[in-house]
Amino acid sequence: MRLREVANSILFDISPEAPFDRDARLAIALQEGSQQAYEELVARFQQPVYSLVYRLMADRGDAYDVVQDVFLKVFRNIGTFRSESSLKTWIYRIAVNEAHNYRRWFHRHRRQEVVLEGESDGGKNFGDTVPDRGRSPYDYALDGEKRILIGEALARINPMFRAAVVLRDMEDLSYEEIADILGVSLGTVKSRITRGREALRRQLEGRLDSEPVLQWDPATG
Repeated sequence: MRLREVANSILFDISPEAPFDRDARLAIALQEGSQQAYEELVARFQQPVYSLVYRLMADRGDAYDVVQDVFLKVFRNIGTFRSESSLKTWIYRIAVNEAHNYRRWFHRHRRQEVVLEGESDGGKNFGDTVPDRGRSPYDYALDGEKRILIGEALARINPMFRAAVVLRDMEDLSYEEIADILGVSLGTVKSRITRGREALRRQLEGRLDSEPVLQWDPATG
């Protein structure tokens, strides 16, 4: 049996009760060049990656561009994945780095561009085409105007703190996963989350009703 056929047989003989094993097998199939594996990767991760990037960027068009770069980088670098972290964590690390790189590029170059009147991309936003694959704890807790206000407030806080808060309170990742994604220590993760939550509270002060925005307890995380 050829390598690609082996990869496909591995990919689709996966127990739903073993997500980490499923990721490892998907990675193997991707490394062997399985087309079915690429389709599975996009189906599983395109919406979560878009949601993460959009929360970091706060602009649908920019998020669409970044997500395309993320998957391109995933496809090109899957051979370097060694299962030392989960496939999701590895992809999220790429997504956070690409969002950071795009922001730096924007501030250095794009802000100097002159936007022509009537200019339009003529296409759909990535968020209009990807399927809704479920809601995060953040989405269940907040709807409508509150979610919009918090999204706007997030865009105004330090990007380092924003990433930590988004990964913890909106993506519901563990401290260990966040440390892996951001490439920092657990202590730094906890510090950034605490400072990010406080910065977010200051941004939202007086803009929401008296009810707490999220049930955040710095003692328990």
